[in-house]
Amino acid sequence: MDSLNEPQREGVVNVEGACMIVEGAGSGKTRVLTYRIAYLIHTLGEDPFSILALTFTNKAAGEMRSRIAGIVGSEARNIWMGTFHSTFARMLRQESEKLGYPRNFSIYDTDDSKTLIKQILKERQLDDKLYKPGVVLNRISGAKNRLISWREYMNNPVLRSEDEESLRPEMSTIYQLYCERCFKASAMDFDDLLFNTNVLFRDHPAVLNKYQHRFRHVLVDEFQDTNLSQYVLTRKLSAVHRNICVVGDDAQSIYAFRGADIRNILNFEKDYPELRVIKLEQNYRSTKTIVKAANAVIGNNKSQLKKEVWTANEEGELIELLRATSD
Repeated sequence: MDSLNEPQREGVVNVEGACMIVEGAGSGKTRVLTYRIAYLIHTLGEDPFSILALTFTNKAAGEMRSRIAGIVGSEARNIWMGTFHSTFARMLRQESEKLGYPRNFSIYDTDDSKTLIKQILKERQLDDKLYKPGVVLNRISGAKNRLISWREYMNNPVLRSEDEESLRPEMSTIYQLYCERCFKASAMDFDDLLFNTNVLFRDHPAVLNKYQHRFRHVLVDEFQDTNLSQYVLTRKLSAVHRNICVVGDDAQSIYAFRGADIRNILNFEKDYPELRVIKLEQNYRSTKTIVKAANAVIGNNKSQLKKEVWTANEEGELIELLRATSD
């Protein structure tokens, strides 16, 4: 604890109830998350099996786990920690039969999905220049990330109208066939790992209840990058104990193109009125020049969680402007 500043320490020890840690760039949030989990196990005696920590990359999960192991030892292996997709794939392996899938279902990567879409296009004699497999897959992915099934998609006049305008009126049929073929092949794509977990929790309350009581503490890293599907899952899993800690920076949200919804972090307080907000504002990574410039740019954002990032580092070199003749 001695190595932490005051807001970092707050983020570690306030483990009861809903907590949002708003972090500026380079403010030591990985250390806070790591120490928070270590504090739960080492100091409060929490069972590692009761802690669910969700990240966006395997690298981040691996780094956090090894840091925690340095403090609490081999118990760190028992924490449910990993990416959203790997964690919910693990759950689905245990529960998939309830959805009609075998436990050893296949997981399609992007190439597998595009190959299937190409087959469907060929069968339906559709122009793959107009229905580019990548574009079709992104459209299906966007629907799943917003929890829109193929049936709901077919009955949604707004979505159908958008497809008509983009000259792709067959999109809903492709979505239907794609889902049916995946199911027939006992396969899920990456988006299904989240979508089908939502379906599992919706249609099988006993399963949801089991995991709600198993996980006493839910932690989410890079919360600004979550989509609706991920948000609903974390909200459901933390509904019983309400010990949810999210870490994120609305100013670092860059994944809207793949479904991330900045409103998840901006509106988090509406779902958790008892929310404690902790701001990590000291930057340990950058010079004063960089921090001031970043603050000046971020200050123009219309919707934001207000914070004032600062640093005790040196002034540093001036920012250079490069004027290029082309991109």
